[in-house]
Amino acid sequence: MTPLISRSGAGRKGLVSLVCGALATGGITAASVAALEPGAASASSHREAPLISGTPQYDNTDLYAFVSPDKPDTTTIVSDYIPFEEPAGGPNFYQFADDAQYDIHIDNNGDAKDDLVFRYTFRTQIKNKKTFLYNTGVVDNLTDPDLNVTQSYNLDLIKFSNGKQQHTTRLASDIPAAPSDVGKASMPDYGKLRAQAVYKTVNGGATFAGQADDPFFADLRVFDLLYGGNLSEVGRDTLKGYNVNTIALQVPNSLIRQSASRPTVGIYATTQRRNAQGYYTQVSRLGNPLVNEVVNPQKDKDRFNASQPKDDAQFLRNVTNPELPKLIEAIYHIKAPKEPRNDLVDVFLKGVKGLNQEQPQVTPSEMLRLNTSIKPTAKPKRLGVLDGDNAGFPNGRRLTDDVIDEALQVVEGELVGSKNDLGDAVDKNDKNFEKYFPYVAEPTSGSRGTLAKAAGSSTKSALGDALTGTDSGSNTTLIAGSAAAGAAGVLLIGAALAWWRRRMQRPY
Repeated sequence: MTPLISRSGAGRKGLVSLVCGALATGGITAASVAALEPGAASASSHREAPLISGTPQYDNTDLYAFVSPDKPDTTTIVSDYIPFEEPAGGPNFYQFADDAQYDIHIDNNGDAKDDLVFRYTFRTQIKNKKTFLYNTGVVDNLTDPDLNVTQSYNLDLIKFSNGKQQHTTRLASDIPAAPSDVGKASMPDYGKLRAQAVYKTVNGGATFAGQADDPFFADLRVFDLLYGGNLSEVGRDTLKGYNVNTIALQVPNSLIRQSASRPTVGIYATTQRRNAQGYYTQVSRLGNPLVNEVVNPQKDKDRFNASQPKDDAQFLRNVTNPELPKLIEAIYHIKAPKEPRNDLVDVFLKGVKGLNQEQPQVTPSEMLRLNTSIKPTAKPKRLGVLDGDNAGFPNGRRLTDDVIDEALQVVEGELVGSKNDLGDAVDKNDKNFEKYFPYVAEPTSGSRGTLAKAAGSSTKSALGDALTGTDSGSNTTLIAGSAAAGAAGVLLIGAALAWWRRRMQRPY
């Protein structure tokens, strides 16, 4: 039996605690069944609401915000999209939507209204529309003509006053996004492509857009009828091997906070999709992790995705009277904390007083809150504030923060005297994160095995010549091969028809 991992690191056994942790984790993270390896998942925690689950290009899966560990005078914000990207998902690989606005919102005075919005808009280019290939040869750099499908983006900073838009500044134009990692034959040095997609902005910040390993880690197999009574598979990272599309933004703390004496900012992300009339409609929203998955019931999920933080009073009862603790108590007889849960209001809607609550007052609203004056720790603790590390969740969210265990323990009453060490026994991501911007790990490659000896520059020239028509001999060979294949197909069909006629004439 896989034990839960306690805060001290020592394992705890106990069937009730283990099942309870697994159940609660599943409730927090998803509403579906998912297997360990790519290709077997039918749904995930990232599919948090009915409407957005059908449009993954617009689905914001996770949001992270933390003081940059190597540049503590800046804040890094990471926003992920498109859940469960199978690495070998061609021939149409993963792209940001051209008809979307991907926005990162900043509230720096606690009124639940935007003060700043960083907006990403993308454009797709296809060099050769006569081929089905994503790349027509080996890709050496982001401007390689063999990278057939490319994306670029603009980054705008929109400033607001009392919730009303004032002016817009273009921070970056026509920046290339990193492509999907097709495989070793197509992209033998993907790290080089990743590095070329990092763009330094004029204000000392940086921006990146492209594919990355999914940094979220959790065990979602609990929805297989609560493991069917067999707990031998608890502790597997269901997100292992999957990728996401990532937007990463690094900005000076001085740009986003109100002042050095008021260093806390509220952060959330949204996606707007252009409709048939040309207007943009908000279809996805994300601040704190796990809120729309388990805090909001089915009737509120789509409405939450279309709502603004200033209107979050309509969802208050979902926080003060949460469903999850009652479910655990009914099934496993672990007593739920008393309601109303004002401790959860602080964590999810206001910020923790003395840590990351905006002053002098704050309008309750759902978003990540980060105190930019708290310096990053050299050795982050996965349980963040619960383990005395104030640079971690719920003070923002780092890539290494174990938000499943943290949120589960808080929901079960950690902040109101109900001490517990519940968790899903998945304590870290399957890949190590980078030490420098954009920090997320490189995506899992579409090819998992060894590279064939014949691949490389010869593949590039042969394929390129055949597709571009620069080599008549290659074209002749290609046409001749196609003709031969066609003739063989005709003969095969003829033989099949003859067999069918003979079969029909047999007496039975």
